[in-house]
Amino acid sequence: MMTRPSQRRILMTLDAVGGVWRYAMELAASLKLHRYDTLFAGFGPEPSAAQVEEAQRIGELVWQPHPLDWMVDDERELDGIGDAIEAMAEAHDVDLLHLNLPSQAANLRSRRPVLVVSHSCVVTWWHVMREEPLPTEWHWKQALNERGFTAADAIVSPSESHASLLRTCYQLPREISVVYNAMESELHGSVKEPFVLAAGRWWDESKNARILDQAARESSWEVELAGSTRSPSGGEVEISHATQLGELSHDALIDRIRHAAIVVSPSLYEPFGLLALEGARAGAALALADIPTYRELWDDCALFFDPRDGEALVSVLARYARDHVLREEMGRQALRRSRTFTPVNQAAAMAHLYEFLITPAELRRARSA
Repeated sequence: MMTRPSQRRILMTLDAVGGVWRYAMELAASLKLHRYDTLFAGFGPEPSAAQVEEAQRIGELVWQPHPLDWMVDDERELDGIGDAIEAMAEAHDVDLLHLNLPSQAANLRSRRPVLVVSHSCVVTWWHVMREEPLPTEWHWKQALNERGFTAADAIVSPSESHASLLRTCYQLPREISVVYNAMESELHGSVKEPFVLAAGRWWDESKNARILDQAARESSWEVELAGSTRSPSGGEVEISHATQLGELSHDALIDRIRHAAIVVSPSLYEPFGLLALEGARAGAALALADIPTYRELWDDCALFFDPRDGEALVSVLARYARDHVLREEMGRQALRRSRTFTPVNQAAAMAHLYEFLITPAELRRARSA
């Protein structure tokens, strides 16, 4: 008979600028059911007051003055991250390290088990977005991630599609466990309004703002874009036809998702795709780029289009706009599928990995005897 673990504490790294924040909050809240407390170790730009309040309701939050790997051009700018993680783990009596950037494990020296999750990376991004080899100036990023994967005791991906990319781009020392991302909130029930919603970091060319803006010019329904068009480095993507909402708080974005009849993601690279899950949980009709991740997660629950063909997206939006029966049916199917991506399922899978890593090998053998 398997006994429940005593109260344990994990250190989970996160950042305030991407989808990892939502992933960490949803997961940590449900891990309480498995008797795991969470110390959030933040890196990169500091969180908002609302984010700090949210994290402190779920666990304990400590922010570090170190950058994220994709924000730097020199590996030396990441010096000290491993020592900072280990110091926090010692100070807070942590049982396991859950690192949401493989690079954070590269220079780590710890007696604790280490699990790394690859939510995305510049190497797999480049593999999808470019036909030429990885630039020489990015080779250190690939090597750093590989050292992190080697240092880890377990590797996790949010989809099998992304796991396949990782196997293609890296020499991985062990198998990859796939644990889907999740969300708790039920968002359906609001009256749907005739507009199309998209959200993302539009300065990232893989989010494919250009195709969406082209489609907005021909769409009979208004196309709203939530999210920043200006990159941290100062570059900006030009939007001429879609309605720009700018950066919204999470609550404000969820409110727009609740009311959108159509939610669209034209992404060329998406390891999981939180917007599609949020749209599905709201019962919206999904219009998704025909990429492996979205086929894996939402096949038969969305209309797909070639993300490099603006007219294909225009056609899908027009089909949805003129056929309310189709919209409602696809919204129901997406909602039904979305209920399989729950924090309860996610936490159970992750807790199983934690328990395997924390439990000494001799005790595991005794339990299986």
